[in-house]
Amino acid sequence: MTSTFPPPGLARFNALEEHAALAALHEACASRAWARRLLAARPYPTADDLYTASDAATAGLTTADLEEAMAGHPPIGRPKPGDPTSTREQSGMAGAPEALKAEMLELNLAYQERFGHVFLICATGRTGEQMRDALRERLGNAPEREREIVRTELGKINRIRLARLVEAEGKAEAEDEAEAEGKAEAGFEAEAEED
Repeated sequence: MTSTFPPPGLARFNALEEHAALAALHEACASRAWARRLLAARPYPTADDLYTASDAATAGLTTADLEEAMAGHPPIGRPKPGDPTSTREQSGMAGAPEALKAEMLELNLAYQERFGHVFLICATGRTGEQMRDALRERLGNAPEREREIVRTELGKINRIRLARLVEAEGKAEAEDEAEAEGKAEAGFEAEAEED
């Protein structure tokens, strides 16, 4: 029998107050239009429904919305200080040789000069060399082609971040339930000892 209830993490996200849900969505993507569109479609019965809505919202971003989303991403090789998300996503650059880091800095600057925005790539699971190679290749793209690649990469990043949001929400609830069960069991054991 299939459950008609959303997973715990998604249910928790669905139940968030509007301001808290917007803040959570803003952590996933800096585009206000994207976040508003996802917020308006709540509640989501499944995580796949949330991801599908994210894909549609990403596809519908205007040029200005896309620029706003990209502004929330640090350059590859320079994650935001104190930001575990960008550090985790860019972990492929963490142990990279200094020569590769210097090359990425130069390539990032060339890319920003050519396209007017940060080089955006779904860095999760990629090595520093893979990111460098992708950056080299994409420097030759026409601006229109690059804009569509950026939109695709943003969609991938948004899906990963939403999955972590729903997972994190579910883990928090599961931990709360486990703690409550542990306390209930301890109370039951204490009662049994008294008898």
